[in-house]
Amino acid sequence: MQSIAPTAASREKTRGRFSLFTKMNSLIVILFLPIVLAYTYSNDVTFHVVSRELQTSSARQLTFLSGQIDSRISQMMDFSLAFSRDPNVQDFNGLNLWGDRYDRMQIRYAVREKMVLQSGVTDIWPARYALHSQQNQEVIANYPRSSQYDEAYLKRNMTGKWNYGDGGVGDAETGEPSSFYWFYTDSLGRPGLLTGSSAVIEASFSADNIRNMLDTYKAGGQGDPFYYHQGDVPILNRTADRRLTQTLVQELNAYPLPRTGQRIMELQGQDYLVSSVGSAHLDGQLIDFVPLGKVLGPIAFSRNLFYLSIGLLFVLGISASLLLYRNVQRPIRKLMNGLLRVQSGDYSVRLHARSHNEFSFVFERFNEMSQRIQELIENVFNEKIRAREATLKQLQAQINPHFLYNCLGYIINMAQMKEEEAVVSMAFNLSAYYRYTTRMEKEIAPLQDEVKLLINYLDIQKLRNGRIDYRIDLPDEMRKAEIPRLMLQPIVENAVIHGVAKSYTAGEIVIAGEQREGFYVITIDDDGPGLTAEQYEALNLKMQEELQEEMGCGLWNTYQRIVHQFGSRSGLKFGPSPSGGFRTEIFWQNEAEAEWNSSPQEVSYPKMKPLQT
Repeated sequence: MQSIAPTAASREKTRGRFSLFTKMNSLIVILFLPIVLAYTYSNDVTFHVVSRELQTSSARQLTFLSGQIDSRISQMMDFSLAFSRDPNVQDFNGLNLWGDRYDRMQIRYAVREKMVLQSGVTDIWPARYALHSQQNQEVIANYPRSSQYDEAYLKRNMTGKWNYGDGGVGDAETGEPSSFYWFYTDSLGRPGLLTGSSAVIEASFSADNIRNMLDTYKAGGQGDPFYYHQGDVPILNRTADRRLTQTLVQELNAYPLPRTGQRIMELQGQDYLVSSVGSAHLDGQLIDFVPLGKVLGPIAFSRNLFYLSIGLLFVLGISASLLLYRNVQRPIRKLMNGLLRVQSGDYSVRLHARSHNEFSFVFERFNEMSQRIQELIENVFNEKIRAREATLKQLQAQINPHFLYNCLGYIINMAQMKEEEAVVSMAFNLSAYYRYTTRMEKEIAPLQDEVKLLINYLDIQKLRNGRIDYRIDLPDEMRKAEIPRLMLQPIVENAVIHGVAKSYTAGEIVIAGEQREGFYVITIDDDGPGLTAEQYEALNLKMQEELQEEMGCGLWNTYQRIVHQFGSRSGLKFGPSPSGGFRTEIFWQNEAEAEWNSSPQEVSYPKMKPLQT
């Protein structure tokens, strides 16, 4: 009974085809992947939409704040222009030319009263005004002033723009300027020119006015606004994070923002949306920065919660798949491996189930089947072994007498010829031969031992026939191969008797070995008369037939022993020798090389070595 062992590739292919665990995990991944991709895309769209809305909203609110500040500054500038044309202002600037002391007091009172009414004391934007009379060298203001009339101060600030802090008293704690100033005069249609008799209107407001507006803006939003002018100390809201703002100011000093624009900056390891809007009247910018994590945090939390839920569901799905694998796939895999082992010829395999379920019943039936097959195979195999052993013993029994008859005949001849040394040598070698053949503990022997026996035999024949010479050339690695006992001796004996013994010119026997195409090959050549091509062909065919009376038993027995030992791909071949005589070629499969390099179906017979011309 011949079984074909499955290759590793076929086993892997079978396992992959029935891998239920892999299929279920792939299905779980296929089900979850579209959901994750769709949610990721939706979350990204939402994130970008909210980001754009946040940018638009922040810019709109900051623009509105800047508009409020510019509106109040415009009101102050409009009042200054109108106030410069007020009759009381003009009268005050010319008091030294006319009017009595009472009139001058009344005019001062009227001018101060108008500036007080315009200052808006109850508003978050209190305004301060002062009237500088170049003609009278006097100053009237609606707020307490420590300084008197200073013409150099006027000339320095008559720029037509709002100045931050020039002439004002700085904040005692921060050291920053405390006020914004703007000066206006209308001298004969040429504003800003001091003619010596000009009336100069000074409009100013405290930095607290902007701080009040920033506080109001911060109360209704999520940012942290401040007023920024490069080179000056920024005006912060009263609850500002001063360290974070200082970090942002350093970034703005290094990489300024446009007067109106937005940028995302990383401050202290967190991303912020920084918005900037330039003032129409002031040189600085209103800056607002909003932490993106604070606004987009709920979206990120929702996204992380979704991914966590998907992860938990995925783990549950894999756990269910593992449970199914342990209770279904693993028993199926165990049953498959058992079937593969049975297919490869291992009938001793037994399967055991840890739990009592449907698979335990299947495993019990499999064990019973495997046991019965093993018993049947062992019975048949034992019978076959016994038959082969009987055949080998019978063949060896046929070979040993044949060799003994030849040796005894030689001894008789030598004794009759009074060749005592030849008789002693033959008897000694015959004794060594039988000592070797009667050791029946093993049916096989290393090729090296067989070579020693051949040397013993050929030395005997050389003593018998002085023309006989021999040469043995076998590779060292080949001498370790194990072969049946007395496999080579009948072939060499045939070369001696039917080869060189029939030739009267030469008598050389050459025994050579090599490894060829996955086989061990031994050639035995003689320089005898040889055979014709038809005789070689007929002799090769007879080796595969039943033994007949007219056939010699030596070659046929040797052929049968080789086939029994090494299989049907081994045997004998006969053909002409390169020296003109008879060649016998013994070949058997090199099992180690065949196992690594080819499957049993791929092994072919070695080609007959061509003749050497």
